[in-house]
Amino acid sequence: MDEALHERVRDTVAAIPAGRVATYGDIAALAGAPTPRLVGRVLREDGGDLPWHRVLRATGKPADHLGGEQLARLADEGVPARDGRVELGRYRWDPR
Repeated sequence: MDEALHERVRDTVAAIPAGRVATYGDIAALAGAPTPRLVGRVLREDGGDLPWHRVLRATGKPADHLGGEQLARLADEGVPARDGRVELGRYRWDPR
């Protein structure tokens, strides 16, 4: 992955406002990444200083290994989860 794409992914995640969420696919599309998996890779390797908790699966579910912490952080920002899932229709970020 080239550095420009890496930074576009980081910049896009950084732009998600508190109280909103995006999916890995949303971030990939906005940043011009070829696959949502690349977004996950950037967050895993270089996302500690980003609002990583605002990025969810397309189902509205958090990452398995971080689910409890991710949902707690979202709840603190006013984004509730029901049955372990965030209602994307209500909380999904629209950067337009």
